[in-house]
Amino acid sequence: MAITQHPREFVGIVLATLATFWIFINALFLQHGPHPAPIFGTRHAGVRPSPAATNAAPARNDPIAALLAPSQRALAVQRALADFGYGQIKPTGIVGPETQAAIEKFERDHHLPVTGQISDRLVRDLAAMTGRALE
Repeated sequence: MAITQHPREFVGIVLATLATFWIFINALFLQHGPHPAPIFGTRHAGVRPSPAATNAAPARNDPIAALLAPSQRALAVQRALADFGYGQIKPTGIVGPETQAAIEKFERDHHLPVTGQISDRLVRDLAAMTGRALE
């Protein structure tokens, strides 16, 4: 028998096999959240995503990306300002210098505090002027 002739090698092979098995179990089943390696899928067995979830962008916890991402509110404000002649603004959803200048002009024309920033009051006044909700 191989066990009696080479006991050290047999014990080493058994320990290596158990360690390898434990590493795979730990990596595949005992870690919280999705696996970072792209070879492993992020869907869980038996859980079907909703149709809205399949078309939506994946949720991320990235505050910098959230600040840089186009905003629907900013997009609506830019469209309203451009429609009513407050500058040649390209509706991108990102507030830049052209948008800030248009907001400042609107604020001056409507006797609002001049901030150049999108505020609830600005959105409310723009919505009243356009006759439609901006959000």
